[in-house]
Amino acid sequence: MMGPAHSLSGAAAWLGVGAAAAAAGHAMPWPVLVAGALICAGAALAPDLDHKAATISRAFGPISRTLCEVIDKISYSVYKSTRKAGDPRRSGGHRTLTHTWVWAVLIGAGSSALAMIGGRWAVLGILFVHMVLAVEGLLWRAARVSSDVLVWLLGAASAWILADVLDKPGNGSDWLFSAPGQEYLWLGLPIVLGALIHDIGDALTVSGCPILWPIPIGRKRWYPVGPPKGMRFRAGSWVELKVLMPVFMLLGGMGGLAALGVI
Repeated sequence: MMGPAHSLSGAAAWLGVGAAAAAAGHAMPWPVLVAGALICAGAALAPDLDHKAATISRAFGPISRTLCEVIDKISYSVYKSTRKAGDPRRSGGHRTLTHTWVWAVLIGAGSSALAMIGGRWAVLGILFVHMVLAVEGLLWRAARVSSDVLVWLLGAASAWILADVLDKPGNGSDWLFSAPGQEYLWLGLPIVLGALIHDIGDALTVSGCPILWPIPIGRKRWYPVGPPKGMRFRAGSWVELKVLMPVFMLLGGMGGLAALGVI
């Protein structure tokens, strides 16, 4: 999938979680619903850190481009060292390590731990990174014609405002995890979800996605999970643009209304 579809699916997924949480008696305060949807939209771009031409590689200028090169090399090394006889030889690390459930869980858990240990500035950093990615994904046409600095300023302003709102009593800093010292522990959840939604989206495309690594399937450890080949599509095709993206918007809207108790 392309960046806009990934971000839309991430936002829709979190809004759906909000609806499910409300039905289960753990309704999200509206700031958690909004912040989580934006974080999930940004996190749904992050697995492409292994691809130098992806949206995320441009998001933070030289820093993200360098990081993408490093992650690509690490992913390729992990692939080579863990591949089985049935796994094909390849020349790069795209759609390997960062496209697995292991990566999603580690990144989410790490973000939760950082938010709890690092306090406000760590929370602001996590929000800033994901707000910038959300702008790049959800407002990709506007982001492409604007300067990076404007996108960063929008991300920074959004992060600061959201952090201030969430810090107010009852607005959700302690949503789901209410014990002392567990504020913002939930921040890792939309990050895990965003990464997994990205992987599921890529699994629908022609190449599939090795989301189950390191669990071996037959002679492969990097088995490209996906539906039957006749049901797959190419990234950026009309199926993605004309069918899936409108569906994501519809489902996200319904999920948001349900999470807020409107329907």
